[in-house]
Amino acid sequence: MRLREAMHDSYRALYLHLPFCVKRCSYCDFATAAVPAESPQIDEYVEDLCLQIRRKSKEGELGGISTVYLGGGTPSHVGMPRLSMLLYTLGLSMRLEPDVECTMEANPESLTSSMVRDIWALGVNRLSIGVQSFDDHVLGILGRAHDAQGAKRAIACARERFENVSVDLMCGIPGQSTESFEDSVKTAIDCGVSHVSVYPLTIEPHTPFDAMVLSGQLAEPDDDVEAEHMQAAERILSQAGYERYEVASYAKPGFECRHNIAYWTGVPYLGLGRSAASMTQNAERRMRIQDGQVTDDLDAGEMAAEDMMLGMRMSRGISDDLVQRAAQLLPKTSETLDALAEQGLCEHVDGRWRPTERGWLCGNQLYGALFDLA
Repeated sequence: MRLREAMHDSYRALYLHLPFCVKRCSYCDFATAAVPAESPQIDEYVEDLCLQIRRKSKEGELGGISTVYLGGGTPSHVGMPRLSMLLYTLGLSMRLEPDVECTMEANPESLTSSMVRDIWALGVNRLSIGVQSFDDHVLGILGRAHDAQGAKRAIACARERFENVSVDLMCGIPGQSTESFEDSVKTAIDCGVSHVSVYPLTIEPHTPFDAMVLSGQLAEPDDDVEAEHMQAAERILSQAGYERYEVASYAKPGFECRHNIAYWTGVPYLGLGRSAASMTQNAERRMRIQDGQVTDDLDAGEMAAEDMMLGMRMSRGISDDLVQRAAQLLPKTSETLDALAEQGLCEHVDGRWRPTERGWLCGNQLYGALFDLA
């Protein structure tokens, strides 16, 4: 039985994976590779990705898409001729109008003013720039290919055309002081971005950072320092008019990332490209597939538990209606939420269960308790 014969909800979000970078950062465990920009390998990959887009369009799978995300890797690294082919194919294959959020990731070393103008003309309306820090010492620790000045230049280039510009920042990096992190957050604000994502450093297995930690060359990230940095980010960004709408994301009103929200709210999504994941579902079953392999196969009860878990990543939390539906499948739902509230991890306000600051800082405890209901 084909997957789509068993599942009926249409895809609403599309992710296109471009797994190429100028170099691999020391912390990275993504499905990416350092490949020269002139490599025929990139040409072959992008041509195949265009074929996949056309095929899905002919199969009627792109008719309901309302958000598109070009991620990586570093999409800007592949260069404008390939991006033009990809975005032109996308524009012919689906409705790529201004109301469709179309995000492209970029890194400072490969984003130019001419690229900004061209991708904007081809339908991209949101840029997400991988900055990580505005401190050259910290960028050196991370093994980034740009410096702080290059990051500021890239943001200025982006804002020549784009109102919707996001930057990623990392915190809890060994060798990164609280003052350095706070200065990076303030610099992002001063650069005029509309969205900021803040991610604590995680040491992933088999990365250079993992080897450095094991050999004693690099200290392990400190949970208390990470919590201090996340709290500092919330304080500085909220004072500047940004709203924390998700555990790691802040936006000026109206600039929340709709594509990321789709992931946290149970919206079916299609992933195209190497290692890109797709999620499809109906009322009774949810499946995720990556590289042709089923990675998740959830029944209705597990779906309800996952919806509550993912919903608690959002500042708005989960509604009483969702909780009541979940309780019909998971009898301990109310008891568990009451216990989490007693622990200070969530609260019930205006007909919704919402994470507290402690709940965000102790996310694994909050999310684990909800998913364990299944």
